[in-house]
Amino acid sequence: MKRKYLAFDIETAKDLPGEDFDWRAHRPLGICCAAALPEGAEQPIVWQGKTPEGTPAGQLSRSEARSVVDELVDFLKNGYTLLTWNGLGFDLDVLAEESGDRKQCKALAVGHVDMMFHVFCDRGFPVALDKAAQALRIPGKPPGMSGVLAPGLWAEGRYQEVIDYVSGDVRITLKVAVECEKRRRFDWITRRGTTSSMNLPRGWLSVEEALRLPEPDTSWMDSAIPRHHFTRWIDKR
Repeated sequence: MKRKYLAFDIETAKDLPGEDFDWRAHRPLGICCAAALPEGAEQPIVWQGKTPEGTPAGQLSRSEARSVVDELVDFLKNGYTLLTWNGLGFDLDVLAEESGDRKQCKALAVGHVDMMFHVFCDRGFPVALDKAAQALRIPGKPPGMSGVLAPGLWAEGRYQEVIDYVSGDVRITLKVAVECEKRRRFDWITRRGTTSSMNLPRGWLSVEEALRLPEPDTSWMDSAIPRHHFTRWIDKR
C-alpha cells in the first residue's frame, strides 16, 4: 500500500555558532516555528509561539510544543506517515526536549521515514537535502538562506521569512520523497559535482526498517559516523 506522507521540519530559536559543530552542547535550543505538509495539501500547517497578547513569541512554550506532538500523532491516526530529512538526529530529538513528551517523540522517531537516515544506513554517510533536490531538479533552498540563520532572523522580528523558509523545506522534503519513490531510486549531487544514485526497491524505509540494514563498509573514510550518533537519544531510558 502506498504511503501518504506528512513532511515535518522545525527551526530552532537559539542562535548557534555555525553549521559544523555539536549542537547538543548548546541545548536546549528552543523551537521558534515548525511546519508540516500533508501529501495532497497545498499549504503547510505552521506552528509558532504566541505571547498572551497574541503576538509572535521567541519560541514555542512547552504546552505549545506538546500540541505539535499531539497534532502529529493525530495525523498518524488518520493514515499519514511522518516524513523528515534528518528528523531522527535532530528535529524529533529537539521536539522531545521542548515538549517534555519524550516517550511519544521516541515512538514517532522510530516509526517515521527519515530519508537522510535511510541513505546513511545504506551508504554510511549523510547527504544534504539540497543535493537531492538539485539532482531531481526540484527548486531548493533560497540562496544565502539556511537553518543556522533562522534564529537570528526570528529574533529580529523577520517572522515571515523564517516561516517561508521552514514551509519551503517541508515542500522540498515531500517532493523528494514522492519523486524518488516514483523512480524507485534516490539521486544526489556529490561533492565532486557528479550525480550518484541509490536504488529504492521497496521505497523509503522507516527508521526501524533502516536500522536492520547491514552496516556498509566505511573503512575508506577517515572518520565514519556511527549510527548511534543519530539514535542515542532514543536509546536512552
